Amino acid sequence: MESLSRRLQSWQAAALFFLVVALLSLPALAQTAADWRPIGPDGGDVRSLTYDPLNPDRVYLGTSAGRLFLSTDAGASWTRFASLGGHDFVLDNMVIDPVSGTMYVGAWSVEDNNAGDVFRSKDGGKTWQILKDVHGKSIRALALSASNPKVLAIGALDGVFRSEDGGETWQRISPVNHAEIKNIESVAIDPKDPDVIYSGTWHLPWKTADGGKTWQHIKQGVIDDSDVFSIIISRSDPQVVYISACSGIYKSENAGGLFRKAQGIPFSARRTRVLQQDPNRADTVYAGTTEGLWRTEDAGKSWRRITAANLIVNDVMIDPRDSRRVTIATDRSGVLASRDAGATFLATNRGFAHRQVAAVLADRHDSNTVYAGLINDKEYGGVFVSHDEGGNWSQISFGLGGRDVFALRQTDKDKVLAGTNSGIFLFDPKTARWEGINTVVLERTVTTSKKVKVPAKGKQKATVKVVPETKTTREVTEFKARVNDLEVTPEKWYAATSSGLLWTADEGRTWHGGDVAGERDILNVGVSPAAGAHMIAAAGLTKLMVSLDGGITWYAAKLPNFVQPITGTTIDGSGNIWITTRVGSFRSTDAGDTWHHESGPTGNFSTVAYDAEGGRILAIDRKGGVFQATPADMRWRRIGEAGWMLRGLSASRGRLFAATAFDGVVAQPTSAASRASKNAGNGNVR
Repeated sequence: MESLSRRLQSWQAAALFFLVVALLSLPALAQTAADWRPIGPDGGDVRSLTYDPLNPDRVYLGTSAGRLFLSTDAGASWTRFASLGGHDFVLDNMVIDPVSGTMYVGAWSVEDNNAGDVFRSKDGGKTWQILKDVHGKSIRALALSASNPKVLAIGALDGVFRSEDGGETWQRISPVNHAEIKNIESVAIDPKDPDVIYSGTWHLPWKTADGGKTWQHIKQGVIDDSDVFSIIISRSDPQVVYISACSGIYKSENAGGLFRKAQGIPFSARRTRVLQQDPNRADTVYAGTTEGLWRTEDAGKSWRRITAANLIVNDVMIDPRDSRRVTIATDRSGVLASRDAGATFLATNRGFAHRQVAAVLADRHDSNTVYAGLINDKEYGGVFVSHDEGGNWSQISFGLGGRDVFALRQTDKDKVLAGTNSGIFLFDPKTARWEGINTVVLERTVTTSKKVKVPAKGKQKATVKVVPETKTTREVTEFKARVNDLEVTPEKWYAATSSGLLWTADEGRTWHGGDVAGERDILNVGVSPAAGAHMIAAAGLTKLMVSLDGGITWYAAKLPNFVQPITGTTIDGSGNIWITTRVGSFRSTDAGDTWHHESGPTGNFSTVAYDAEGGRILAIDRKGGVFQATPADMRWRRIGEAGWMLRGLSASRGRLFAATAFDGVVAQPTSAASRASKNAGNGNVR
């Protein structure tokens, strides 16, 4: 019985594997809905670059979200090309057979150390296969032999593997469960002998000269406990080997027998992620570090930084036809290209967007103007604006100081309000500057008692009377906490923050508020859009608080126990409160006392919003589905399948713009918007 169970499990695993292979053999981007298109902002994180040796104008770009981009003009512009694996797959390694044109991509998962793959395409990326012998391995390094392109080597967390038939089959060449030859971060194959393979681990480098039968610990001259990120072997003289480690850059002139540490690179820049040798000048080597791009032109004797120090360089590509053409892959600033051997670099990101957008805002008056709030991009992020529906973008982050932006709203005076990871900011288009508006006034009323002497009167003696005394204290502080959500009404602005719910009635000059019914971390806020209404809904992770008097008093809504965590809340034009959760959406018509589980999709919703001008409630799920409901028909209807991991929505004249987790802003096509909403909606979506 046990044997049968094992056979069934084996059959199920095989069936699942071949199903995945079949799906990957479909057109590369068939899984992405065609009706929603990415519009930027351009740039973001790039993990890897490689050119097609049969046509160097054809360049591939790998990201940390399983996206592969293609350029057919030597990196001047880009198009989305393929999606490989899940959104958590990091495409760090790409190689192309210079004879057949077969392409290999190695991937690892940021969420699961037991996930990763080698993908292979034999038709220029039209279809892809997962190479079954190494399926599920966390691929951290990949190399192809220059002398025999059928030979490949990969480095995974559990060792080194080799293929001698173009990836059809793979064999482990490192000892099983070896105490040191594991957690492989880099591999390199001798350009003249495919049996000579170097391997860099999270500890030190190793080498085999016989295809893996035996291994040498080549650590002489290397500081102990050095993570080896990159290894390159000189094409003209394989005795010359460079390695980069967390302790610096090392060079060996006797095939790894002895390494000497390079001088001239400061300690702070020694986390060198990649080394690349000029294909035409052996003495020129580039080093991509966490503090810019460095170069030696004398075989490592001296090094000079040739970019700004605030660049994190993940990969370097040199055009084999012209060594002056150097292209680098960076965190945050995307692709930078030089046409003068590194004297100057310019961004070449048109068509490439790998940005984490947390907030999107369509201008209520100008449907062509769209704002995007970014996270994790520091000084390269903040807020971007486009005045032509995403055709071109400009960064408008002066004054934000590299902060993450989680929420954007437009005020009645057409200024833009931003909620960040540290404070609230207001942008004035006239000055093109963000100003912090973070003065919080805390007023506390304390009732005490005091003794009052009552003078004698007539025959009555003087007495002492205890009377209550009320004192109001006023404390002024600077708000520096995280802002999760914003709401704007003509009378007040509201901010859901990690320090409670704040409100201002003077356009941000002073803020008031704090904890809400004992809840401090407020994630979402909804305010009734009706004129003169005073209903507010403030949501934490598991509780929803409601106020019917503009925030003076609060009570907890009577949510069912299974309705958590709360992912979004809003109030529609009829005063109904809506919340979204991982088990669907719920609506209350009586200010939170009772709840209706709305018909329609019951999936994992990520947010809900009210489009006041369009008169509709909008919701998105975690699979990229977009839904709407109207007061006339409270059933959810699917109005789009964006195909992206969405975070938020904004409407402009009925058309929707969405923030994505990895792919910038995506826009609904005009035709689909017309079908979805006959009434034109624009401005803030609540």
